[in-house]
Amino acid sequence: MSASEIRELLKLIDRPEIISFAGGIPDPDFFPTAAIARAYEKVFQSNTGAGGALQYTISEGYGPLREWIAGYMARKGVRAGMDEILVTSGSQQALEFIGKLLIGPGDLVAVTKPTYLGALQAFSPYEPTYVSIAMDEDGPVLAELEEALAAKPKFLYLVPDFQNPNGTTVSLERRHAILEMCTAHGVPVVEDAAYAELRYEGEFLPSLAGIDAARNGGSPTQVIHCGSFSKTMVPALRVGWVAAPKAAVERMVLMKQAADLHVSTINQIVMHDIVGSIFDSHVKRLRGAYKERRDAMLQALADFAPEGVTWTRPQGGMFVWIELPEGMCGVTLLERAIREVNVAFVPGAAFFADRSGRNTIRLSFSATPPERIREGIRRLSTLVRDALPVAA
Repeated sequence: MSASEIRELLKLIDRPEIISFAGGIPDPDFFPTAAIARAYEKVFQSNTGAGGALQYTISEGYGPLREWIAGYMARKGVRAGMDEILVTSGSQQALEFIGKLLIGPGDLVAVTKPTYLGALQAFSPYEPTYVSIAMDEDGPVLAELEEALAAKPKFLYLVPDFQNPNGTTVSLERRHAILEMCTAHGVPVVEDAAYAELRYEGEFLPSLAGIDAARNGGSPTQVIHCGSFSKTMVPALRVGWVAAPKAAVERMVLMKQAADLHVSTINQIVMHDIVGSIFDSHVKRLRGAYKERRDAMLQALADFAPEGVTWTRPQGGMFVWIELPEGMCGVTLLERAIREVNVAFVPGAAFFADRSGRNTIRLSFSATPPERIREGIRRLSTLVRDALPVAA
């Protein structure tokens, strides 16, 4: 186990002079605080409801919330029964449980290159050997995926929508190909859908779980789907879920009992109240606000970034991925950026299982107003330009 570069960088956000592109976090100005306050008030105004909300509950999760999640999944084409859904402490706990369930020392786990740092942290204590698959603009490169699957990894971990860290969305054609290949090799897919609702342009694509379900009478058999309310509603309530075949969920319920018994009862009740009343309208508001910030970052990069710097153009999510000229180091640039221009970001090497990608960085636009984004990109671009090697 090792410290998270991102968690350490979050400590910088409270410094007002720092323009932070570091944490992939929602803007607290957009939290539905009024709806949350009303939901808590309703709980405490009810003599019988308050007692239950402050009591232990079952490890599987609050029944009405699981029913809402089942309905939400049904809208995505996935028929998941109550015994196929477990409420977790954010989707991060779901990843940890999946690692505990499926990984033994030395087992192969297939991940993309780059991949979500939190997934690596969740899986690594179980001592896997990672096989990393390169990505292009449509997702994992199929030739490398085929080679990885031939080695029989325990599962493929994938963030198909607006990936953390590089913002890539797996194309529809590639999604079908990935599922066909994983099914043929008998390798499960762990789908992390944390950002799936945050699309700012283009058509929504079916989830891997939805495609899998369509092939199997409505219930996925090849995909373990992880969802979260942290990016769409509020992180601090710590409510996520995993939807998986019944046998897998039954094992993870035992893990939940051993880990923390259950997610906070009152938090689950409150989350059910707010998603039942404002989910669609609130997500629509987020899409408009975050699109403005994404556009501000892409425009600033177009205006200020020096030659030799390239970046992704995500259709949604929270991240833009930067590739610096060869020979530059993201860690070294971060040290200078904080010290000299008061800008923070995450060095890209943290997102590679093999710690490659030294000349990459991740920028998050979600928690920074457009004018601050433009100024931060201007400062960072000036620093990068100054650090470029002088041509002979």
